[in-house]
Amino acid sequence: MKSRCLKWQVQMCIVFCIISTGLAQIRYSIPEEMKRGLFIGDIGKDLGIDLKRLITGKARLVIDGSQQYVQLDRDKGHLVVKERIDREQLCAQKSPCSFSLEVVLENPLELYAVTVEVHDINDNAPVFSEKEIRLEISESVPIGTHFLLDSAMDLDVGINSLQSYTLKPAHNFVLKQHNRPDGSKCAEMVLQTPLDREKQGEHALTLIAVDGGNPQRSGTIQVHIIVLDANDNAPVFSQPVYKASVVENSLKGTLVTTVNAVDADEGFNGNVTYAFTHVEESIRQTFQLDSKTGDIRVSSNIDYEKVQQYEINLQAKDPWGLTGSSKLIIEITDVNDNGPVITLTSFSSPISEDSTPGTVIALISVQDLDSGRNGQVSLFVDQNLPFKIKSSLRNYYTLVTHTVLDREQISKYNITITATDEGLPSLTSEKTVLLEISDVNDNAPRFDQNEYRTHVVENNSPGISILTLRATDADWGPNARISYRLLNDEITGISISSYISVNSDNGVVYAVRSFDYEHTKEFNIKVSAQDGGSPPLSTNVTVIICIQDQNDNSPQILYPVQSGVSLVAEMVARSADVGYLVTKVVAVDADSGQNAWLSYKLLKATDRALFEVGSQNGEIRTSRQVSDKDAVKQRLVVVVEDNGQPSRSATVNVNVAVADSFPEVLSEFSDFTHDKDYNDSLTFYLVLSLAVVSFLFIVSVIVLVSVKVYRWRQSRLFYKSNGNLPVIPSAYYPPRYADVGATGTLQHVYNYEVCMTTDSRKSDVRYVRPSSQNILITDPSSTETMQHTQKANNILEDADPDIEVSLCFNYLVFIFP
Repeated sequence: MKSRCLKWQVQMCIVFCIISTGLAQIRYSIPEEMKRGLFIGDIGKDLGIDLKRLITGKARLVIDGSQQYVQLDRDKGHLVVKERIDREQLCAQKSPCSFSLEVVLENPLELYAVTVEVHDINDNAPVFSEKEIRLEISESVPIGTHFLLDSAMDLDVGINSLQSYTLKPAHNFVLKQHNRPDGSKCAEMVLQTPLDREKQGEHALTLIAVDGGNPQRSGTIQVHIIVLDANDNAPVFSQPVYKASVVENSLKGTLVTTVNAVDADEGFNGNVTYAFTHVEESIRQTFQLDSKTGDIRVSSNIDYEKVQQYEINLQAKDPWGLTGSSKLIIEITDVNDNGPVITLTSFSSPISEDSTPGTVIALISVQDLDSGRNGQVSLFVDQNLPFKIKSSLRNYYTLVTHTVLDREQISKYNITITATDEGLPSLTSEKTVLLEISDVNDNAPRFDQNEYRTHVVENNSPGISILTLRATDADWGPNARISYRLLNDEITGISISSYISVNSDNGVVYAVRSFDYEHTKEFNIKVSAQDGGSPPLSTNVTVIICIQDQNDNSPQILYPVQSGVSLVAEMVARSADVGYLVTKVVAVDADSGQNAWLSYKLLKATDRALFEVGSQNGEIRTSRQVSDKDAVKQRLVVVVEDNGQPSRSATVNVNVAVADSFPEVLSEFSDFTHDKDYNDSLTFYLVLSLAVVSFLFIVSVIVLVSVKVYRWRQSRLFYKSNGNLPVIPSAYYPPRYADVGATGTLQHVYNYEVCMTTDSRKSDVRYVRPSSQNILITDPSSTETMQHTQKANNILEDADPDIEVSLCFNYLVFIFP
């Protein structure tokens, strides 16, 4: 078995074994001092991981400590040597020697544990701490006395460590070897023949320490023995082995223990001094021995994490060189002087807000160099956060989501990871990480109002801004980038784009055209706000656009109708009382509201004291009793104003005739034409022409009737009746003035022409035209009209049946509303 192991070390073969556990662990064994780049193992094959997975998962190694002895060839899946591995530096005397690492894969997170065991090779020879051993031995020392020699140190372990000692020459002394409890070897010289200082005062020996490696390595030290005169008793320690314990980090000067040795000799030969023998320099620096009192005290810092136990050789010596030996074992007591160390092995930030609970955020490694309960660590995060810690392999933990995340409520978290050990008092360390939450499009835009209403004054300039829509989106980035668009296709059959446009970026609504309140008073549009997410989300809102009226229309006079051809005249009897309704000015305004509130004022008048105008209803009434002194012709100018700002107005001229009879009106009427202020010359000529035409028409009727009824028996009666029949020119029939009801609304006048013959079958009634309201007409009573009709009937009845008589009359029909 030994030769096979030696052969394996010479050839530096790589031996690995895979240990199958529930945690997917593998173990490799390699010799120390391998060259850089040498193959250790096939990670991909041994763990059953495809090479593509190693690449896509960004496989990497996580190794404890600062030394990165190995590295991963991701393309081949091989674990190779990165740095020279010195087992003695890595593990000192610890055996077996190994170091652990983890293979971490992401997306999804996977963790595999790998242990690399480093085998020792014989690359260190045994070494003594001193160059020479000086012994003073009395010549009277009895045969069989033991002398402890300095031990050699071999950094190798196992078969390569120190195996045996050899003493040369071996005339007076023989060498005995002993195994210590820790497995190390020590050597003692045993006197086998008496010493004689007189024959040989000094002896020079060589102590050889040999290891078991192949090839063997050895170390030597010279043993210089000085033979002293006789001293019968050697000092003897009170205990063969002293045991003590000291707390790490003890202050300098702290007493560890006191050793005591007694020499049976008396006087000067019984004086004993103490010293450390065959100890390393580090022990001499750590502890101090008082050579006279035997007190052992702390002289430098003690660190349990470096050395847990010290084994020290003690020597008591009398003045003549006789010595006694003992051993001191000092146990170091651990104190909780190392806090947990938190290391983020892997951290994913940002994470999506729609991540499911249990999503791994970070892989955390925690180490505490203390031992026992002082090295047991608990890891936790704030319970108010939506995260929790899960335990993983060895000293690894995972930080995972615990509940559903919402970026709109909290967009980032400062996560404080706290590690606490179980020491007394416990030590705590913290590490804070900033986790950002990435946005998903889970919120639709929201308008700041459920419905928008805006007012626009008509006659606006095209292109003006009339409203700004504002929608917000709780999401972030492109998911919160909002664009606006119109949803309507048309308004009252007209394309919406000819009315309104919306800026897609800022939601400003523009008027494309100039609005007219008289045409459109209000219309609704629908606007959609859509975010830039994928898929996009949208919200609609209704915008009510109200057109406000502007005073852009002047009042329009409906009555009296203004005609540039004939005169308008209203007749007032001289017997009219105060408040008599002369006429009513009727006007309308196409605007609305206060812009259409009309007021009437008397602007000019021939006699301002005679007439007054109702400011609200436009009624022209007499303001005093009409007298005989009042002029027949009265001219009124009425202005109609609306209530807009600025106001608009219109004027109407009203001619009023103050007379009791029509001839009086007619005689004065011609004077109207000469009134330069009113410029009515044309009206006079028109009236005169109408009178002449009417007269000629009546004469023609009389001549025609005379021819037809020359045999009429009662021609005298006929002519008498005809002579009494008033000839009334149709163009001069004055209107029938009457204050009908409280409104004073004027009657409508229609003109009919009635033609009758002796043959009733040929009688006819013909509607000529409505009597123009601009025509001055008389006011015949209904009784007079019936008398005229009756006379006409009598004439036709008395006519000769053989002679056809034809009569035509013009009638005015008054229709009151």
